[in-house]
Amino acid sequence: MQPAPTYAFLGPEGTFTEAALMQVPGAADATRVPASNVNAALDLVRSGSADAAMVPIENSVEGGVTATLDAIATGQELRIIREVLVPISFVLVARPGVRLEDVRRVSTHGHAWAQCRLWMDQNIPGAEYVPGSSTAAAALGLLEDQGHYDAAICAPLVAEENPGLEVLAENIGDNPGAVTRFVLVSRPGTLPAPTGADKTTLVVPLPEDRPGALMEILDQLASRGVNLSRIESRPTGQYLGHYFFSIDAEGHACEARVADALAGLHRISPGTRFLGSYPRADRQATVVAAHTSDDAFAAARAWVGSLLRTEFPAGESGSGASPTA
Repeated sequence: MQPAPTYAFLGPEGTFTEAALMQVPGAADATRVPASNVNAALDLVRSGSADAAMVPIENSVEGGVTATLDAIATGQELRIIREVLVPISFVLVARPGVRLEDVRRVSTHGHAWAQCRLWMDQNIPGAEYVPGSSTAAAALGLLEDQGHYDAAICAPLVAEENPGLEVLAENIGDNPGAVTRFVLVSRPGTLPAPTGADKTTLVVPLPEDRPGALMEILDQLASRGVNLSRIESRPTGQYLGHYFFSIDAEGHACEARVADALAGLHRISPGTRFLGSYPRADRQATVVAAHTSDDAFAAARAWVGSLLRTEFPAGESGSGASPTA
């Protein structure tokens, strides 16, 4: 029998990230290792200490999680093998005896603070934000710290599992339909099989800062009928004005249109990094136009091949062309 896998996740226990991990089949019986931040979780994978890591990558309110986008864009290559969607709700917690009117400083993760900003302004105007590494870490910090901050924003589960925390307010998120997208990241290996409802994630450095450079990148995808579900620019950190693009495209790398687009991107930006093709969490099938289907690409290649065989019969050549070009 295969040994149970080891999964890292953005901890501590009780984070939304752990909730996402628990949606992975077999995760309940696996070894789960909380990490203090995204880089630490991914380093456990890179070193072989964990088989995979669950980390947040996108939020429906705040967009991409920059810590994750930057961490997977550089260093030893990793692959996304699964995505998970988790509906997000928040509670405000404090130590026993603390009232809402007593709260002056509140800690949580930056994305959680952004999703509760309007509620905070309406109910605790002027409250100071204290950054936390995660929502759970901020809440558990209340049990250890006696004066650094007065309250924390976290998931309801954290309050339920820690009787030393009291809930001051429930459902404090500004958007009740907020969802965070998480990805399970492993070392490179066999790609998940295509399902017809897949996503491909890429990192494409801007090859040259000039007019039309981004258009050239996008054209490699658009001309092959590959739709994008997300594109964000991130600084490379090398020098001011140097950026890469983090891209989610609809489709799987084994599909002809996606593979052809990947080849085109690599030609104009050799530093392009492939981060994986994997099933979409929402199972929404990709709509593929007839002229960009695998059959259309195969027919086009066969037609070009027939032209070359006609123009350059076996044993002959012309202008450096190859019958299999």
